[in-house]
Amino acid sequence: MRIFLATTSLDEIRWATAASLIDGVVATPTIIATELPTADARDVVTEIARATKLPVCASVPAIGANDIYKGARDLAKSVDHLIVAVPFIEDAVPAIRKLANDGVRVAATLIYSSAQGILAAKAGASMITIAIDTLESVGQSGPDLIYELRAAFDHAATECDIAAAGPSTASSFAACAAAGADVAIVTPGVLRALLQHPLTDRGLDRFLGDISRRPKPRRAK
Repeated sequence: MRIFLATTSLDEIRWATAASLIDGVVATPTIIATELPTADARDVVTEIARATKLPVCASVPAIGANDIYKGARDLAKSVDHLIVAVPFIEDAVPAIRKLANDGVRVAATLIYSSAQGILAAKAGASMITIAIDTLESVGQSGPDLIYELRAAFDHAATECDIAAAGPSTASSFAACAAAGADVAIVTPGVLRALLQHPLTDRGLDRFLGDISRRPKPRRAK
């Protein structure tokens, strides 16, 4: 499963890239507004794209098909590894096909059912994004939806990635992977937390203790 880091922090992006832990970056309007509330969104996305060769998933400030298409094409001029996040609503659907025909990758967002995911892929999306945290907040299972879509896509040989956005725990992350998600979208905090386990510190202490008790080898004279 590939991992996309949801952040605008260049330091976090560089750290995760150097550690070979991520395969892309997500900088949606919500993330930008939270982390850089006074910044221009386009400038932020362009700066991220300059700092990494990984795919960058970003949105344009529009919901109409023509405006989405024009904004995405314009953004693609400065971000050659762009994935455009497009809300899967009726007015925006024509933009997905037009962008796909132009070779611009599209991630369809606001996917909350298998039917929506299947239609988004049919419209030309190369990725569909399922907000795990949002589904769980209303009592629905994100991994169950991922499993359904994985089965449907595999049955029809549909080439469309399934992205699980917002798994906040190791168990949720693992459940999404087991259900067949191609991508997990996580924050830097969650990514760092995934590196840990309650037994990690105990094991490290034991390891260091064993090292300290070992006699030092004598050097030959």
